Amino acid sequence: MQIILANPRGFCAGVHMAIDTVQELVDLIGTPLYVYHEIVHNKHVVDRFVQQGVTFVESIDEVPPDNTVVFSAHGVSPQVRVDAEARNLRMIDATCPLVTKVHVEARRYAKMGKQILLIGHADHQEIIGTYGEAPEVMHIVETPEDVDKLDFPESQGLIYLTQTTLSVDDANVIIAAIKKKFHWCTAPPKEDICYATTNRQHAVRQLAPCADLTIVVGSKNSSNSVRLTEISITDGTPSHLIDDASELRDEWFEGVDTVLITAGASAPEDLVKGVIETLVEKHDGHIDESYIIEEDMKFALPVQLRVLKHEMSQA
Repeated sequence: MQIILANPRGFCAGVHMAIDTVQELVDLIGTPLYVYHEIVHNKHVVDRFVQQGVTFVESIDEVPPDNTVVFSAHGVSPQVRVDAEARNLRMIDATCPLVTKVHVEARRYAKMGKQILLIGHADHQEIIGTYGEAPEVMHIVETPEDVDKLDFPESQGLIYLTQTTLSVDDANVIIAAIKKKFHWCTAPPKEDICYATTNRQHAVRQLAPCADLTIVVGSKNSSNSVRLTEISITDGTPSHLIDDASELRDEWFEGVDTVLITAGASAPEDLVKGVIETLVEKHDGHIDESYIIEEDMKFALPVQLRVLKHEMSQA
């Protein structure tokens, strides 16, 4: 069996930063340590931190006063920060800078008096956080049908923003619907869908036609991992989304000569290696690495963590 290994795959700069933030805090101050929402959408990453004593919460009220809370890579609404301050929590913000960019845009355009069409999944933590920046002018748009339900006079300034982990194809369909109905609606100055999401989707779109089957390593609640699976299927190559090698099924590989392996932006590389090792052992697989795009993006650790490290080094 030929195994095509997609590059880029797996961790993006934002995920690296968020995971490193939690690990450094565990090493620096120990536990109890609280994280608001899953630090990234990956079961194994979360489980590994839980085993170190980290507590993940879905409400700030679950964090005892005077403790430390980390905000996940997906970002939070201003109200979450207010609630954390009221409990005298030390806040460490591990929001991906590309998500922060969308939050800044939302605040800026709201102050300009524009109505904002926010393209994304309403139940995703990133959209929940972004919506909280300006709920009075924000309209979540998940489908072209949602666009049809909106009505604005041409005198009303409009701009659309997007969730960073969307499928580029899905976003473009909705953007086309927006431009058709509201031709004066403007786009953000720079694309909101993040470089890593775009690059991983581009790699799958280019490589999936060369394979009989695509395996995407990532968790079911990872938006960008789900999109990779959908892109492969849309392009005609069956695809399965798995957390790790234990979820592989022998019947998937009947009559399969070539397999494409990729991973969502929050999936650890050791999980990919586990899948590869299983396929090499069971199907005499040989690996062909395919480099579509080189990535060198890096994000600094949150300023609050850097300040804390400096304070503790001076104590």
